[in-house]
Order: sequence, then C-alpha cells, then structure tokens
Amino acid sequence: MDPYSLYYAALGMVAGALAGLMGIGGGLVVVPGLLLLFHLQGFESSFLSHIAIGSSLAIIVPTAFSSLWAHHQRGAVDWLVVLKLAPGLMLGALLGAWLASRFSTDLLKILFALFLFAVAIQMLTGAKPRQRRAQADDTVFFMPVGVVIGAVSGLVGIGGGTMTVPFLLWRGKLLPKAVATSAACGLPIAIAGTLGFMLLGQDTGSTAFTGFIYWPAVVVVGVFAVLGAPFGARLAHNLPVSHLKKGFALLLLVVGVRLLLTAY
Repeated sequence: MDPYSLYYAALGMVAGALAGLMGIGGGLVVVPGLLLLFHLQGFESSFLSHIAIGSSLAIIVPTAFSSLWAHHQRGAVDWLVVLKLAPGLMLGALLGAWLASRFSTDLLKILFALFLFAVAIQMLTGAKPRQRRAQADDTVFFMPVGVVIGAVSGLVGIGGGTMTVPFLLWRGKLLPKAVATSAACGLPIAIAGTLGFMLLGQDTGSTAFTGFIYWPAVVVVGVFAVLGAPFGARLAHNLPVSHLKKGFALLLLVVGVRLLLTAY
C-alpha cells in the first residue's frame, strides 16, 4: 500500500473528528495537511497551493452532503435561505477559483494564513455578531453576501461556515438553525469551487489529476473525514469543547505563521 494513503486517511480522520467535535470546517485542517503531504510527494511547487485548495473543495462535497443530510433529518435546515444564498455562493466560488488560478502559490499561502489568523482570533475572543430581527427587505443582501462568502471560500478551499453562520446569526437565526443551514450552504460552494479548479487547472497528463484536483487524496481523505465526524460529535459530549477550541485556535496561529514563513 502507498504510505501516503495512510497519511491521507489519518488527515481525513483528524479533519472529520475536529469538524464533529468543534463544528469547524474541515478545510481549515485539510488545506495545510495537503500542502505538507503534496510537498513531501514532490508535487510541482508552483501549483502546490492550487492543488491543495482545489482538492480540499472536492473533499468538502461528500462531507458537506453527509452533514446537511444529518441536519435535514432533524428538520434543522432552512432550505428557503439555502436556495436564496446558493446562486451567489456558486457564482462566488467560481470567482474564487478563477482568482486562485491567477495567483501564485505563495500568495495563496499568505491569503490562507491571514484567513487562519482571522478564524483563530474569533475563536479566542468568542466574538459573535449582534442578533437582529430579520426584515422583509433583507433578501436584497443574499446575492452580494453569497458572492463574497463563496469567493473567499473558493479562494482558500473551505465550506464557508465561518462566514455563513455569523451572517445567519446576524439575521436572527438561532445557533442550531444557523449551523445546520450553513452546513447545507457548504455543498453548492464545494461543487462550484471544485468545477472551477477542475476547469481552470493545468493539464498534467496524469489520470490522477483533473485540473487542480488530485483524486487519490480526495477519495481517501473524503471517506475518512465522513467516518471521523460522528466520532468527534460523540467526543463533544464528554470533552471541554470551549477549552479545546482555544487550544485549536493557538494551533491555527502557529500554522498560519508557518505558512507565512514558507511563502517567503
């Protein structure tokens, strides 16, 4: 067996377990993990970040579907909101993939590091938007907000929950409903972003790749991430999640600094 398959499996289990334990997007773990593994495998350095981000979005497709299905069975997904956000999310994810294809791998590392810093600060401070009552004319915000969330997500390889949940909380959704609806919103982002990285990526001549998507990693990480999420969810009932989040936030800061150092 290819030893890297074991590494991909471990990465998937860790990403899935952390997602289930702390409700974070797997992309925060998967992208740095893939960057390291692809570097060790000797991938073309000039496209390292592109392949990691594109493959992360492809991995999110099955994990997002698994998550949204679980939330849907509990009746927690606000599908009207999902349908209103989806066009902007998909358009934005395609835009993000296009921007990523134009940027250098080092610039993408820097952008991802800055995103990690923002998430870490939010986790450390526990900052949340002030809740407000949704207004009838709020629907005008859905398209531009969806485009922004989708573009950032497509650019850094995440499902968008770190932005979608605060937006839904600001609109007056309760946290469980916001998390469930955000999980469903991750699927259109992942599908559109994956298609973008497939179409805009370089032709390597290898059947293991479609554009910037590396399928061996996608399949193994995706399967084990889906398997790891329920395990993390069970741990959430027995571990001090608030303290673990602060520890994880510090780890994100370290990873972000490391990415910045490797980008120069």
